Amino acid sequence: MSGSLSDLTAQKNVQAWLEGPYDEKTKQLLQEQLNANPHAVSDAFYTHLIFGTGGLRGLMGLGTNRINSYTIRAATQGVADVLKEKKPQGSVCVGYDSRLNSRLFAEETAKVFAGNGFKVYFFKDLRPSPLVSFGVRRLHCAAGIMITASHNPPEYNGYKVYWSDGAQIRPPLDKEILAAIQTVQSPANVKSVASLDHPLIEQIDLDSLYLDAIRPLQLRTNPSLLKIVYTSLHGTGITLVPQALAQAGFAQVSLVEEQVIPNGNFPSCKSPNPEDPAALDLGIKLLEKLNADLLIATDPDADRMGAAVRHQGETVILSGNQIASICLYTLLSERKQQGKWVDRAACIKTIPTTELFRKICDDFGAPCADVLIGFKNIATQIALWEHEKHPPHFLFAGEESFGYLLGDLTRDKDGVTAAVLLAEAAAICKDRDQTMVDLLHFLYQRYGYFSERLLTIDFPETQAGRVQIGEKMATLRKEGIGIPLKGLEDYSRSLKIDYSTHTNEPLKAPKADLLVFYLQDDTKIVVRPSGTEPKIKVYCNFHDPVSLDHLNKKAAILTAHLTDYLQT
Repeated sequence: MSGSLSDLTAQKNVQAWLEGPYDEKTKQLLQEQLNANPHAVSDAFYTHLIFGTGGLRGLMGLGTNRINSYTIRAATQGVADVLKEKKPQGSVCVGYDSRLNSRLFAEETAKVFAGNGFKVYFFKDLRPSPLVSFGVRRLHCAAGIMITASHNPPEYNGYKVYWSDGAQIRPPLDKEILAAIQTVQSPANVKSVASLDHPLIEQIDLDSLYLDAIRPLQLRTNPSLLKIVYTSLHGTGITLVPQALAQAGFAQVSLVEEQVIPNGNFPSCKSPNPEDPAALDLGIKLLEKLNADLLIATDPDADRMGAAVRHQGETVILSGNQIASICLYTLLSERKQQGKWVDRAACIKTIPTTELFRKICDDFGAPCADVLIGFKNIATQIALWEHEKHPPHFLFAGEESFGYLLGDLTRDKDGVTAAVLLAEAAAICKDRDQTMVDLLHFLYQRYGYFSERLLTIDFPETQAGRVQIGEKMATLRKEGIGIPLKGLEDYSRSLKIDYSTHTNEPLKAPKADLLVFYLQDDTKIVVRPSGTEPKIKVYCNFHDPVSLDHLNKKAAILTAHLTDYLQT
């Protein structure tokens, strides 16, 4: 083996690939990479992919720390081994998005499950992630797999695992599956059938079932004159969002033609992420050209949704917090007005999500649960409620990162139903000669002014970068954020500290690498490493009861301080 690797684990893993039962083309390519750039090979082999947000996600390429056919097969064998212990007669639903190699990885997944004796429901064509969650629930599967890296850049892919309730796997199951994967030491340990043409693999199409199922979630049945522009950002949303909008009575939907065709290179946008304003550029151009009312954008697997609206001749991009608040208020107020209110209606938000969400819930008498970041934690809360003696009736969940769930047909965020709900909110506003920006101002006047900022600290996608993330979190945990604090919640230690009374108390929540800093004016700063990208995310939640100007000034000052402080 030529080329030098300083990391002993990387050396061992590379040797196993060069000498083990891997195909000759892979071995030849690995040797070429080792000769040309041993440092890059070391990053690709120094560890194995670990479970993050509901499964695996990483850069595609050769290596134990990369997404490729071998790591996909090993992951599937691990999941199959756990299933054999828990639900040996179960079935599995497998889907995939528009990313590079997604179809290939999905086929490998299906063949391994079939090789282990499981019935496999395989989507005939690419479909949104929420349809896989829906499929697991509707077809009574033991598990589901979605090949996707959600909104990550083109060089990424991933392997999202759903369990029998249609929710992403969560502790301790994720650790069990990871341990099972680690026992798959060689491709020789993976059982697989030769092709999709196998009696245990059934190709499916659930579009009609899904569309029929979401129809009762609509708030209105009359046609709307709202003019909508929609972009799927080269992803799977094009397969369902236009149909769902048409079913809900929205006849004037224009598509961003440059982004209609699914394409894993995402050629028309640098990042296929509706959180990124640049991803909306083409959609905004069409929105303004047509003088339409609303732009809706979904990410490649259509579980996230972003939006922009026209207001007084200007285009306004809505934040994830604003969309969550608009959807929540519209849902609750319309249900009240139409006499469709249900007893014990309840909603869920994640910790960094705007406190305006809670204010709205309190106003309508709907309990609001705060959970850790990630929709698997929202699904956990729904499951906990279901097992209560007098369970709340779950209505809606939202998170600041453009994820929303209406009803429980799926147990993951669903950009399709969210698109319909937001369009209904815009149509209701239009009927009143208003826009959703007007609705936001109404909410601020009623509940106080809220503003949020997201800051990120970026690190390289390398072994050293991951170490730096851990070191930075340790520093913040020890030294704070350079501002006098009222309180601190450290979820890694399950500890809540009140600096005004100098008292501590335990946090009643699962452990997580998450810090919540409370300032003297009740500003909330949430800090945590991303579960999918090499960065630390900093969520800033500002509130002022009476003055928007004062709120914006405070937010600008604190954001500038944090930007400088966190980069040092």
